[in-house]
Amino acid sequence: MNDLFLSDSFKRYKDLEHQVCIDDMQAGGEAWKETVNLDGFFKEIENVKHDMRAVVQLYKRLREANEESKLIHDAKSMKELSARMDSDVEQVLKLVKIIKGKLETLELSNADQRKLPGCGAGSSSDRTRTSVLNGLAKKLKDMMDDFQGLRTKMGSEYKETVQRRYFTITGEKANEEMIENLISSGASETLLQKAIEEQGRGQVLDTVQEIQERHDAVKEMEKSLIELHQVFLDMAALVDAQGQQLNDIESHVARANSFVRRGNVQLELAKDYQKNNRKWACIAIVISTCVVIILLLPVYLHFKS
Repeated sequence: MNDLFLSDSFKRYKDLEHQVCIDDMQAGGEAWKETVNLDGFFKEIENVKHDMRAVVQLYKRLREANEESKLIHDAKSMKELSARMDSDVEQVLKLVKIIKGKLETLELSNADQRKLPGCGAGSSSDRTRTSVLNGLAKKLKDMMDDFQGLRTKMGSEYKETVQRRYFTITGEKANEEMIENLISSGASETLLQKAIEEQGRGQVLDTVQEIQERHDAVKEMEKSLIELHQVFLDMAALVDAQGQQLNDIESHVARANSFVRRGNVQLELAKDYQKNNRKWACIAIVISTCVVIILLLPVYLHFKS
């Protein structure tokens, strides 16, 4: 799993927080009070990230345990490993549900903050909160993809194991549909009973027990990982709504900026037009004065003479 908590990620969050402080100081007193609440927000974010780090460690343990299972050939060891993996995935489920609850609380907190003066939708603090939650959503999606990949890998490897057992017992290569039926019906273990009848109990019986433990472990893990995937999907939907809101806000801000730029252009044109009008008015006055002087000068000279 990718390292979700690189130092530069935390730095980006602190940079956002610092920028909000600057923006709010420029905006005025009411908005400045909101920056205090952002401190609590970032503390909650760090709590969520702490839980996510724990999930990452459990994921690594599950991945290592799955690799270890390939080297196991006795029922007792398989049962012990299965119990350990069940415990780890149960802990993952518990942590992910806690993370989901914290995200829901943060969303409600964000909604309350938008009701405060200077902290409505599109404000610096609101954009920061929404952006940070959107960043967490991307990390959660990476986690979801990793667990989904582990689930697919475990299912695929168990399918290969059943395929090898079937070939060993029958001497025939089973097609995909047959393997799926064997796994879903549990008949993969029944096949090995034939080997007991033909070759005696001994080691073959232990192999049957080992395969049975492996089958039960895979089914239980499949069930837990499906539940985990659903929790991840719920969280993704929760935070995606925040991300969509951020996109809408940014779209409105961009549109407003466009109007402002267009207005500035029109203002400059108006200023230029006003300057030109003044210039031509001055020229017209000068010309008119010259014409009057030219017309009156002969009259003035005539009376003077």
